[in-house]
Amino acid sequence: MSADRSRESREGHVLVLDAGSSSLHIALSAADGERVADRDASEPPGPAAAAELRNFLSEVPAPAAVGHRIVHSGPHLTGHTLIDARVRALLADVADLAPLHVTPALHLVDAAREVLPDVPHVACFDTVFHKDLPAQARTYAVPERWRAEYGLRRYGFHGLSYAWALRRTAQALGRPVDNLQVVLVHMGGGCSACAVRNGRSVDTTMGLTPLEGLVMSRRSGSLDPGALLWLQRRHGLSTDELDDTLHRHSGLLGLSGTSGDTRDLVRARAEGDAAAASALATFTLSCRKGIASMAASLDRLDALVFTGEIGEDQPEVREEICSALTVLGVRGGLLVPELEDLMREGLRRIDQAVRGVPVLVVATGETQQIAAETRRVLGIADGTR
Repeated sequence: MSADRSRESREGHVLVLDAGSSSLHIALSAADGERVADRDASEPPGPAAAAELRNFLSEVPAPAAVGHRIVHSGPHLTGHTLIDARVRALLADVADLAPLHVTPALHLVDAAREVLPDVPHVACFDTVFHKDLPAQARTYAVPERWRAEYGLRRYGFHGLSYAWALRRTAQALGRPVDNLQVVLVHMGGGCSACAVRNGRSVDTTMGLTPLEGLVMSRRSGSLDPGALLWLQRRHGLSTDELDDTLHRHSGLLGLSGTSGDTRDLVRARAEGDAAAASALATFTLSCRKGIASMAASLDRLDALVFTGEIGEDQPEVREEICSALTVLGVRGGLLVPELEDLMREGLRRIDQAVRGVPVLVVATGETQQIAAETRRVLGIADGTR
């Protein structure tokens, strides 16, 4: 490679930082979308985040930019954007809307800006994919004062994952994105479904926060608001107790009493664990209800698409969801691709392709999407296909 091309390649490298409530993912992406290196930690970023970054960067080419996954944009940021003092302050102001995600992400933003002060840092938001939700889909049925003064509205999340999955689905079906009506389902630690009409999100199961919607690994999903009032009034539960329980001790973990991981629960069910079986039944029903509600915002269903860790790696869950969705033209008897093949190829169509709605699995692509969005913000050439 010539010196000029080598320099061009280095300039296209994007460092992607994805901080979660219990994890940290670092990746370096080349201009063509190929992953140069990555590192995962099972702990959220803390005081040692700067040292962790320095260690990683000492082993890889210097990045031209840094892309940060930020789950919640709040009301004032409607596009992926450069992080400056104003943006950093706006993000701090909305951290309480997604505390499990935004707070650790901001710790990482600060560490990365300390380590790489002369490199542009871009905030890539999960909410941006849903920024044009129709009024009827983003509005809660509460008094106007709550909506106008407090900003109570639905945002939607998992947008970076959905943007990647939608593009790959269009490629797989050989149709333009703006001529597709699909339901996308992201299933991982957090779970949600989204209706896409002609390339735009028109409904989604998550709302003001990432707690609404489907049953999740450790999050409750939607709950009767009257139940929360009753728990406070009748049983004296504090706001902090409710917050901790609904975010960390509910969902599949709360139902099973043993694990929030569907792989553990599938194994336990096979061994006769009734609580695991009940947890999976509740989870898959929640997913089917979410998918059906999203389909209500479409004229037709061109495809049902699974992504996320559970979506790509749990064939039993996919089968149980699809086999009971015949009302939507979705059928069971799904193919089970090898995970290694799926991760290498990026997607697979898994329905029998004889009748019914196409069902696809798309390997999770948030890292690639963050890198691509970062390049778009900065006007750097993006070779991702």
